[in-house]
Amino acid sequence: MKHIYTVTGMTCNGCRTSVEKRLNAVTGVLHATVDLEKAEAIIKMSEPISIGLLQKALSDKYQITEQDELRALKQINEEEKSDLKQLFPLFLIFGYITIAAILLNRNPLKLDAFMLDFMGLFYIVFSFFKLLDLKGFPESFKMYDPLAKVMPVYGWVYPFLEAALGVLFLMRIQIPIALVFTLVILGITTIGVIKTLLNKKTIQCACLGTALKLPMTKATFIENSIMLVMSIIMLVKTYN
Repeated sequence: MKHIYTVTGMTCNGCRTSVEKRLNAVTGVLHATVDLEKAEAIIKMSEPISIGLLQKALSDKYQITEQDELRALKQINEEEKSDLKQLFPLFLIFGYITIAAILLNRNPLKLDAFMLDFMGLFYIVFSFFKLLDLKGFPESFKMYDPLAKVMPVYGWVYPFLEAALGVLFLMRIQIPIALVFTLVILGITTIGVIKTLLNKKTIQCACLGTALKLPMTKATFIENSIMLVMSIIMLVKTYN
């Protein structure tokens, strides 16, 4: 069963992430999604949960109230979009990065250079979106990244680490080191993504920060896998 609530007191993405995390921790909640702009929370429950119990899970800063049934139904229908439509921004960005990397290495197409430019552009573009909301990103990131869960500061450093790796790849500086770092950081994240997918837990993907609301799907696993495969290929070529 799904219910929709109004949540007041949220002023930023950090607030939204905090409210979402607290609601998801309530016993009986299968999945909770919070919309900052609409000041709304959609909660899927395994059993009825009282409004008092939900309010108790939040701090006094936030107030949660249930909306009328008709409005709730309308909102739920709007939220039930296809994965393809929700992931369109990710596919579009991936397409632009691929085309740009091909154009940089055309006539003839140099595969090694293409992969390095692809990885460099990938890091630069993805770090840009994460830095748009540096306060909100760490909270979303630690919901599935194992290292960010145990070391919160890693979530704050991660966008800058991506930007630095992007520069190294594009400038062809210390490529072996950049490749090893890619295997480590994306390997850790991919473990968290796989665990989330296997548990069939629906959470927001932070690959493009919190500016774009993307669901955690197989597409997230595929994008990380592409980078990992490219890194392995380039490391093998480097040391052969």
